[in-house]
Amino acid sequence: MFNWLGVKAGYPLWFSWTLNRELKTDVEQSFVGIADTRKELLYSWANSYWNHLDRLGERLSGLLLQDETCSAYSIQSQINDLFNSTYAKAIDLTELFLLNTEQAVVYSTYAEHIGLSYAEGSILQTGLAYSCANGRLSKCLFGPYRDPITLKLGARSSSFHDQMTLLFMLPLIVGGSFAGTLCGRVPNDVLGDLIQRESGHVYPDSGDNYLFMAKASLLTHIAPGTALSRSRFEDRTFTHGENLKDGVSTDWGTVSVNEHTELEIIFTDPATGQLHPGVANTIRSGSHLFVEFPGYSDYRHISVIGKGVTFQLPHCPDQWGMMCEGDLEEVYRIRSIGWRQSKTHLLTTASLSLFVSFLVYFIAINQAPWLTGVAAGGFVLLFGLFITGRVQRKESKRVVQHLREINRFIRINAEGKGDLTQRLNLNEFDNDESKELAKWINNMIDSLEGIMLQVKLASADVSASQHVLNESAVITAASAEGVSIKVHDMISSIRLQLKDIDMAKHAADEMSSTLRIIEEQAAEQIALAKTEVSRIGHKMVHISAKVGETNETIHRFMDTAEEIQGILHVIEEISAQTNLLALNASIEAARVGEQGKGFAVVASEIRKLADMTKRSTEEVNAITRHIYDDAVQAHTSMDEGTRVVEEGNQLVAAAAQTLAAAHREDHRKIQIVDGMVELMDKIAFISRENSKISSDVEGKVLELTGEMVNVRQTSQSVDAITKQLQQLVEQFKLTESRIR
Repeated sequence: MFNWLGVKAGYPLWFSWTLNRELKTDVEQSFVGIADTRKELLYSWANSYWNHLDRLGERLSGLLLQDETCSAYSIQSQINDLFNSTYAKAIDLTELFLLNTEQAVVYSTYAEHIGLSYAEGSILQTGLAYSCANGRLSKCLFGPYRDPITLKLGARSSSFHDQMTLLFMLPLIVGGSFAGTLCGRVPNDVLGDLIQRESGHVYPDSGDNYLFMAKASLLTHIAPGTALSRSRFEDRTFTHGENLKDGVSTDWGTVSVNEHTELEIIFTDPATGQLHPGVANTIRSGSHLFVEFPGYSDYRHISVIGKGVTFQLPHCPDQWGMMCEGDLEEVYRIRSIGWRQSKTHLLTTASLSLFVSFLVYFIAINQAPWLTGVAAGGFVLLFGLFITGRVQRKESKRVVQHLREINRFIRINAEGKGDLTQRLNLNEFDNDESKELAKWINNMIDSLEGIMLQVKLASADVSASQHVLNESAVITAASAEGVSIKVHDMISSIRLQLKDIDMAKHAADEMSSTLRIIEEQAAEQIALAKTEVSRIGHKMVHISAKVGETNETIHRFMDTAEEIQGILHVIEEISAQTNLLALNASIEAARVGEQGKGFAVVASEIRKLADMTKRSTEEVNAITRHIYDDAVQAHTSMDEGTRVVEEGNQLVAAAAQTLAAAHREDHRKIQIVDGMVELMDKIAFISRENSKISSDVEGKVLELTGEMVNVRQTSQSVDAITKQLQQLVEQFKLTESRIR
């Protein structure tokens, strides 16, 4: 009957459950509401911080795309301003930093972090690899993981603080390319604050909301059932009982943590060593609800009941689970006012019956029956007036007092100027419906205070943003007016430019016509010159031919002169032989004597004739040599004439080519002028289009100026509404140290 609890521990719980089992539906709704509310709160929180990073990432991308003419100092200053602005708004962040493509920190709100590298083997490598896996870029919510920098930075918004960290990773795209990773650091204890809401706990003595790993896809070293958030059992916040800091004692040993709950503890039942049923069933089914006796054993081996859910936060690869639990003893500890009054009435009736029985017995022995009846009736009357009435008044006062306390508390806050920092003291209430009512009122006030704090922060943020918007509207309106003036001046300049372009186009048209006339005249003159040059070329060719023929004749004459010289040389030799023979003949005639005198006379005449022939040959040879020398000189002169004629031919050809090139150049000039005229037409067309566009822009700028006036007026209205909202919020007294 009492299952794993045993009789000693199980009977009191069974009695409480039996006495209040009609509350089962309400308890189920309570735990389902707590789980759903906390899960939605986690989703909303994560989306809010992704929005912060998205806006910062978009503005950073725009800055990094700026022209290189911007100084590095200017970009650095603007990035620092953006980081500080986002850091001021995102109250749970303890650091914003930017990793470059080499995964080194280049910007950070924590100066000592700049320069640190998260290359291969670093603590963030798994998350960075997932963020840029397979060429796709995706956001990643990485953690929780241990990071000494988080501990060094200290707490900002969380009630507790250690080195456990969550990191928002946003790949930064600049110009279509990956430019680095924008990261936001959040202490993991923030999650504990989100889901615990200490003062709003419906079950303050035992209720615990905690996160655990359900299915690890990225942080695969974390086993299912491992704690991912701080537990209330670590915080020493319970009214009764042990805690994890000091150690929770069980029959199977002590359950405790050294530094913090996250990653140090796995939610197992110490009696079995297996995941306790709430966590195990939640992981297996994705959702688990159990609020009946005997409950299930948790990691303290205590009977608990509650609701378990699994979920994935936005852009978190791992699946988490959350348990919203309470001890069965506290949940069903309530003793109804009706039960208490019934018990009082039963006791009073039993006491009255007992006293009347004894009274009637002793009086009836010695007195008449009528006296016995009168005595019994009088006793009952007196008992009812004094005893029962007193008990009833005490019970009524007990209930009424609690209701009046609740009424007073509600009245203070219902008037619109309440103190939301106050809570009903549950120790002053009995374990009945009044205490349950007080617990839910505390929960409602806690939620209301959280909402009012958020509204206050939001209104302050809106006010600051509205102030910036108003200033921007004023500056933009002034800029728009300035732009309107500049656009008007530009349009005037374009119109003057159009006039100049029209004049230039007209001049270009006239120049084109004049050049065409000049081209026609030049073409006629060039054609005539080409004809004369062609005739000269023909004459030069004829002269060249004649000179060549003359040169050939002189060359043949030179050959003939050389032949004559050869003949004369033969004649000289013959004359020399004849002279020698005549001398020999004279010598022989002298030797003969008288008989030879006649022969001697003949020999003498022959020698004279030989001498005359020699002299004549010498004269002819001299004349022939002179003629040959003159022929050589004539041949040389004719060669020079041939070269001159060839040069003349080349000059004539060059003149013809020059005339043709001049004709082509004139035609090319006409083409250039035509192209210039066509370009002027295009420029005029574009200028006219620019004039139209500029006119449209001028109209749009005027519209923008008008809209900026409306924006300024709207901004002023928003400012008034924000101030009114702040005044409404200020009517309530809030816990300023509490962020949520």
